[in-house]
Amino acid sequence: MNEPAGRVFGRHDENTLAQFRDVAGRAERAALMADGHVGYVMPIGGVAAYRERASVVGVGFDIACGNAAILTDLSVHDVLPRLDALADEIQATISFGVGRSNRADDAPVDHPLFADPAWQAVPAAARHTLRDKARAQLGTVGSGNHYVDVFGDERGRVWVGVHFGSRGFGHTVASGFLALAQNAPWGKRVPERETLLELSTPLGDAYWQLMNLAGTYAYAGREWVARKTVQILGGTELELVHNHHNFAWRERHDGEDFVVVRKGATPAFPGQKGFVGGSMGDDSVILQGAAADNQAQRAALYSTVHGAGRVMSRTEAAGKRNRRTGKVTRPGRVSPEMMAAWLREKGVTLRGGGLDESPHAYRRLPDVLAAQGDTIEVLHTLTPLIVCMAGANEFDPYRD
Repeated sequence: MNEPAGRVFGRHDENTLAQFRDVAGRAERAALMADGHVGYVMPIGGVAAYRERASVVGVGFDIACGNAAILTDLSVHDVLPRLDALADEIQATISFGVGRSNRADDAPVDHPLFADPAWQAVPAAARHTLRDKARAQLGTVGSGNHYVDVFGDERGRVWVGVHFGSRGFGHTVASGFLALAQNAPWGKRVPERETLLELSTPLGDAYWQLMNLAGTYAYAGREWVARKTVQILGGTELELVHNHHNFAWRERHDGEDFVVVRKGATPAFPGQKGFVGGSMGDDSVILQGAAADNQAQRAALYSTVHGAGRVMSRTEAAGKRNRRTGKVTRPGRVSPEMMAAWLREKGVTLRGGGLDESPHAYRRLPDVLAAQGDTIEVLHTLTPLIVCMAGANEFDPYRD
């Protein structure tokens, strides 16, 4: 077996390691986080540094997917008597699911990002339609493993956490540049192949502008959803922790300039805070890059995990259904009774969610954090009280 050409944290199956070796063979530097698993071309949890190039499939189709967490002035005792009612209101107010529009009266449809010059990088024939779709979807959560959670920390304080990305806007941008790089027209579906764009070229520069615009879009959406949830709880925001984990950044490492692509990996420079989720039935954390800069941090390209990491595919966990009839054609490894028992023991109030997102389908977050060694420091442990997600068995084309 070939040794991976880069630092690997934790243990991984051979398919994940093979993907990592393939990516590392093209990159200047690479690392694989402990929550890694197979993705499109580049493994989830992978980090790769290039010289003035960006990987379209490395950043992924859910450009700027990430996590935001808000510390509130509420205590757990303030919300415990209202968990069911609050969960119902969150689910009714926030748009979960596929192809949804944000119909809230205060939806951020006039955000300055919609006037950004970067929109000119979208082909003229598609620009108006894409901007309209992006405007309608800003502040919607989607499905899959995307969520809005309410937590209590070790001091009994209430946090709100959210996880999602740039929705249909980011997916369209990634798909469009994947097509253009294969000499196909914008909007044509093409194979998911490695696509390294030179940022000095018109095509690479256009991708970089729109990737960053998708980042602004994702930040705006997550902050609106998190703050709307704090409002529903009746609290006040005290602190915001916010990070992308599907993105590319210009960074300097050991005196050299790189474009660092993180696919399902959280930036964790010394002292930089991040919110990392577990699963619907496990604790999450607020962490930071270790304050004492060390060799392991440098090998990780100042990155850490973005979640617990899957150990079962969605089909393996939930089984297979006939999309037309809804009938189970192949049972999965997780039953409704198993998931309900786990959540009941943990005391989680769940709205939505399916067997494919059951805690059984994920690693345990403490294990992957331990595998990252002294690269990070855990600041707060967040225990889930309310978990809101899209309904079961809803496919989301806008997530990785």
